[in-house]
Amino acid sequence: MGLAKPQIIKIKDNLKSLNEFEKDKSISVELNGYPVVYIHVWKDNGLSKVYVGESNDIFQRTRQHYETGRLDKKRWQSHINNNNSDLYVIGHEHFNKSLTLDVENRLIHYLTGVQSIDKVFNGRGNPQGSYYPVSEFDEIFSKIWRTLRSYDQELFPTKSVVEDSAIFKASPLHKLTKDQLKAQSLILEKVQESLLTNAKSQLIFVEGSAGTGKTVLNSSTFYELICNYDRIFEVSPKNIREKKISCCLLVNHDEQLVVYKQIMDKLGLTDEYGDLVFKPTSFINSHKPEYSVDVVFIDEAHLLLTQGKMSYRGNNQLKDIMSRAKVVVAMFDSKQILTTEEYIDDIEIEQYRENTKNANNYINLTEQLRMQTNEEVNKWLDDFIDNGIVNKIPKHTGKYEIKIFNTPNELENAIKEKAKSEKTNLSRLIATYDWPYIAGKNPKDNELWEVTIGDWHKPWNRELTKKMTKSEKKKIKSLSWPEQPQTINEVGSTFTIQGFDLNYAGVIIGPSVKYRNGKIIFDPSASCNSKATQYRTMPDGTRQKFGEKFLKNELNVLMKRGVNGLYIYACDDELRNHLNKC
Repeated sequence: MGLAKPQIIKIKDNLKSLNEFEKDKSISVELNGYPVVYIHVWKDNGLSKVYVGESNDIFQRTRQHYETGRLDKKRWQSHINNNNSDLYVIGHEHFNKSLTLDVENRLIHYLTGVQSIDKVFNGRGNPQGSYYPVSEFDEIFSKIWRTLRSYDQELFPTKSVVEDSAIFKASPLHKLTKDQLKAQSLILEKVQESLLTNAKSQLIFVEGSAGTGKTVLNSSTFYELICNYDRIFEVSPKNIREKKISCCLLVNHDEQLVVYKQIMDKLGLTDEYGDLVFKPTSFINSHKPEYSVDVVFIDEAHLLLTQGKMSYRGNNQLKDIMSRAKVVVAMFDSKQILTTEEYIDDIEIEQYRENTKNANNYINLTEQLRMQTNEEVNKWLDDFIDNGIVNKIPKHTGKYEIKIFNTPNELENAIKEKAKSEKTNLSRLIATYDWPYIAGKNPKDNELWEVTIGDWHKPWNRELTKKMTKSEKKKIKSLSWPEQPQTINEVGSTFTIQGFDLNYAGVIIGPSVKYRNGKIIFDPSASCNSKATQYRTMPDGTRQKFGEKFLKNELNVLMKRGVNGLYIYACDDELRNHLNKC
């Protein structure tokens, strides 16, 4: 026998309906006098807003909300207790305090990923550890979500649609793994210790390869600090006073910046604290080098500049940030450095490792959380990318699928078929940067920049937006590149896909990656990525090139994007033939 269905009732969110609900003798016991989870829903300027909570007495709690709204018109509660708002009450025969807290937390998490919802109040989740019956939680939640969908499919879209949204994936409300929880505890402990002792220039260095959960750890720890550790006791010779902690989150990636800003807006943190998310150059230019911020979190720290560029006048963004913040938490992967302006040599990286290890400020994430692979597949990918060795493709790949294609047209059809079979459409073509592209300009002989292989050609990066109307552009403004529907007819690069997931990644390995004499080689002369192949002026005045290293990193980013599978077409005949043999 399976688990019982959840009991869910939807009423108008006002005192009259609540009183009738309380008197209704036909209501199941799960909704009357037992722990429940509830959702208030209302609209403001045409946009949905929600509050998610849990209570042992839904009637008393709801009346408290009504009274709070009556007394304070600035609170969210002032928008309910009328005929234009709704109240969902959710019960289950197995609900206890821990289970209702987990359901509350996951509902907040899912609702932040719903495009039609503008704001989620009470966004301060409290995920639980082990309890009885934690083993039933996933099944109970799935049944709750399906039942909620029967009431409103726009407010409660399919789970897969929500789970594949960029906001959901970067949300701070994920339940962390044991390793992530351990890392988070260390970070919070070190932050508090540093602030209490007034230590300066403290670096917490977090390393992990693509897909090891750095972004989730970053956003979750930042959020935890803001919500639950947002004040410290500042000790001076004269007194002890409570001091508010100032925090910022930085990322040097335009699309990821938009995602973080949306998360802060949806969870109400921007309203409460002001702007919290910046690009590194903007942060450096707007803050003085006098430790003006307590804590700065940096996602994708490998994208920080190590030389001057346009509005950035310094020569090392990490050092400039450390002079402006007492504690810096940096998420870093040296294998995702893609351009000469981000170059940092191995000796300096090792110094960061050793210095932070000596201070017990070093964290290394190793568990693969993105790709549904096994050890055999991980080894095959690492040998391919890092060592240039193309071994036999493993027969047993778990839930993960690797396929080789003989033409780009076959690859495109396979990716579109996958996207069509998914409710989320989140499979895309991506390629090494081996075709010309200049943002904001048109090529001389065509209106769009394209990836061209023989007679096959597709728009490159975000080119299809050139053909869109203003209203069409507005609809996709808040979506990352892989979430935008028109991009199924484009090819993306590292600069559109870095930091995001795909269900299936259709990777076109361009002519800069070749197979010669039994090994993969990288040919910078065949790349169109001048930022990866141009000279870099070193501190001693010499000029060096690192093209082969950056092209390898580019391939690493592309081949580790797919959650469920990797589909490959290689332009180089020898590489394609060898892949087929494998």
